[in-house]
Amino acid sequence: MKKITLMITVFLLLSLGNATAGSDGENALSKNQNGEVKDCFEGVNRAFFAFNKGLDNVLIEPLAKGYRYLPSPIRSGTSNFLSNLSLLVTVPNNVLQGDMKLAGKNTARFAVNSTVGILGLFDPATKLGLNDYEKEDYGQTLGTWGVSEGCYLVLPVLGPSTARDAIGSLATYFGGDAWYNITVRNDTHYVSDFDYYASRGTSGVDFRAKNIESFDNLEKNSMDFYASVKSLYLQNRQQKIANSNAIIETMDDSDWEEIETQ
Repeated sequence: MKKITLMITVFLLLSLGNATAGSDGENALSKNQNGEVKDCFEGVNRAFFAFNKGLDNVLIEPLAKGYRYLPSPIRSGTSNFLSNLSLLVTVPNNVLQGDMKLAGKNTARFAVNSTVGILGLFDPATKLGLNDYEKEDYGQTLGTWGVSEGCYLVLPVLGPSTARDAIGSLATYFGGDAWYNITVRNDTHYVSDFDYYASRGTSGVDFRAKNIESFDNLEKNSMDFYASVKSLYLQNRQQKIANSNAIIETMDDSDWEEIETQ
C-alpha cells in the first residue's frame, strides 16, 4: 500500500509540475492561455469519466434513489453523522489556514454533537449558536497557500479532481484524518477499516441522493457532459478556496426535509 501511495504521489507531483511549467516563468500555473485549468490527460480522463458514468448508472444512482425512500429522520441522522465526521478533517485545515477562531468553533461543534447529539446523529450545536460550517480539506488548504491546481484529473470511482486536490487527499494516508487513523491504521475491537470505507461509501450515496435532479438537468442541458462536470467542479473548488458565498448548483449538507421522494 505504501509503494502504491508513493507511486501515486510521484505521478501527481509530475502532473503538478507539468501544468506549472512555462517558458516565461510567470504563473501560467495550471492555466492555459484562456485562463482555464489544463486538461493534460483528456483522453484518459474521458475514459475514466465514461467508466464512472457507467458505474453511476448501474449502481450509485439506483442506490441513491432507494436511499431517498428511507424515512426522513434516518436520512437526516445519517447526513448529520457524516457531517460531524468531516469535522475531523475540517478542524486541522482551519488551523493550517490560520483561522483559529473557526477551528475553535468547529471543535466545540464536534464536541457538542458527538456527546449531546449522540455521535453526531443530531445537531444540538446549531441550536446553541454553533452554526453549520463550510467543509475544508487539504486541497483547499494547498490552494490558500498559493499552490496551483495542476492538471485536471478524473479518478476512477472518486470522480473529478486536480493534481493539487489529489495530493491533498493523500494527506489522509499520512495522519491527516483522525477517523482514518482510528479505523484503518489502528484497527480495534470497536471500529475497523470497514467502518471507514462504509462511511465514505454512504457519504457518496448521500451526496448523490441530494443531487439527482441537479445532475440530471446538467446532463440534459449539456452539449458535452464531461466538459460541464469539469467546469462545475473547478468553479466549485475555486469558490470554496476563496470562501465565496456564491451559489453552487449542488446540495451537500442541505436539509433533507426539503427533498421528498417523488
